[in-house]
Amino acid sequence: QVRLVESGGGSVQAGESVRLSCVVSGRTFSRLAMGWIRQAPGKEREWVAAIGWSGEKAYYADSVKGRFTISRDNARDTVYLQMNSLRPEDTAIYYCAAEASGGMPIGPEYEFWGQGTQVTVSS
Repeated sequence: QVRLVESGGGSVQAGESVRLSCVVSGRTFSRLAMGWIRQAPGKEREWVAAIGWSGEKAYYADSVKGRFTISRDNARDTVYLQMNSLRPEDTAIYYCAAEASGGMPIGPEYEFWGQGTQVTVSS
């Protein structure tokens, strides 16, 4: 059992920043690889970022590289997504996801998912 509870979504204007948080429970957080995936209206899910259990390695989709930062605080059982220089095309529901297999998916194939939080970016 893994539970993921997100917060931090909202509506912003282009160029502004949003920080999403995801608190994880039900497993030893440090053993989970974590990711963020988003889904825009009418679009398929798009992987955004991933970070390994140690926090030493992180990967990003080309569309967000240089603007978004994924991080984790194992002491707080929390993963973050700092989103800077937001663009209207970043508008989507953002999902926090966890993988317990030992792998770190670079894609939407995560084992556990949060409820999603809406991020809307207006031009």
